[in-house]
Amino acid sequence: MMIKFPQSFLWGAATSAYQVEGNNVNADWWQWEKKAGKEQSGKACRHYEFYKHDFDLARGLNHNAHRLSIEWSRIEPKEGEFSHNELKHYIDVILALKKRDIEPVVTLHHFTNPVWFSKLGGWEKGRSAALFSRYCDFVTRALAKHVHYWITINEPTIYISHAYILGVWPPQVKSYLKATAVEENMAWAHIKAYRAIHKIYEELRLSAPSISISQNVMAFVPCKQDLQNRFTAYLRDRLFNLGFLERIMRYDLMPHKAMDFIGVNYYSRQLVELKKFGAANIASDVCNKKHHLCEKNSLGWDIYPKGLYEVLLELEKYNLPIMITENGICTPDDDLRWKYIYGHLKYIHRAMKKGVPVMGYLYWSLIDNFEWDKGFFPRFGLIGIDYKTYKRTVRKSAKKFARVCKTGIL
Repeated sequence: MMIKFPQSFLWGAATSAYQVEGNNVNADWWQWEKKAGKEQSGKACRHYEFYKHDFDLARGLNHNAHRLSIEWSRIEPKEGEFSHNELKHYIDVILALKKRDIEPVVTLHHFTNPVWFSKLGGWEKGRSAALFSRYCDFVTRALAKHVHYWITINEPTIYISHAYILGVWPPQVKSYLKATAVEENMAWAHIKAYRAIHKIYEELRLSAPSISISQNVMAFVPCKQDLQNRFTAYLRDRLFNLGFLERIMRYDLMPHKAMDFIGVNYYSRQLVELKKFGAANIASDVCNKKHHLCEKNSLGWDIYPKGLYEVLLELEKYNLPIMITENGICTPDDDLRWKYIYGHLKYIHRAMKKGVPVMGYLYWSLIDNFEWDKGFFPRFGLIGIDYKTYKRTVRKSAKKFARVCKTGIL
């Protein structure tokens, strides 16, 4: 049976500034990599220099949308001091996309912070929302006439869990109390940015923008269909997948006034098996038996396309358009990469047939990149990077995806 997507569907891929640009020396991650003894990002993919070439490749692959991020630490390297040179660079980047008829989807915060912001206490402090809003105002006024889609914050739940609960990302804090404060401040930062961006568009007499966050979601699947595992999976879904979204929506009395669409990042499932009762167990216990097997990516994450379908059906209740802002696989097996893309697109279309208003699909990622604390080992890209020469190589999976982007037919 032929699967056909709407003609207006957004097709493309995503990147984030720190993971591809290189030499983001004023970011907290740059210092942390060295202190923690991690693989260093260095020149990354030199996308800061080669962005036009990378966008030429994306256009050649029939992409009509591209998600990118602005590096806050470039724009505001010192507190209150904004770089007009760096702002011009990002204007040029956006214009390069527009010249190629590629719709920019711009992210304002993708995990990294300016060093000065972190030294002030980062997202733990109440003034963080105001500082973020000031940066957003500066960027938005310059880019508004070129950008319709905005992501304020990428994966707040992942940032909070990795930086403030697991303590594996900077600032490596393990405190539920501080994690709660960070969640509150990030939620309020989104609200302030959402209102400010809409106000700027009104002042400039531009058509209203479309603003969201990118929320990482997982399929929480009970290992056994007993009450305790089903209930634990339900709680994790409420906490991890929906908690931040609903926190944002509760800030306004009128529904959905803090989001114009829902950005969804989906990669994998978690097989839930509660070992014993306790808050930590309910939050993190997983099955470690060798059953319910499925293929995995290079990082050991389960490949489970059906989970995206299930999550999309759940998100329909919010009555907002949905954009898949990330979905991808790291693997040396390019046939598996295409199988992954195909499987997820099939389930996205199935959800759309059920009435879920999905408006676009952005694969993660356009090019191989620096994968945070995992370094350069994971290969997510539709386009491979030789980190010795920085040569780009378009993978076969990218060409197969290109046909879907061109025709809308899977």
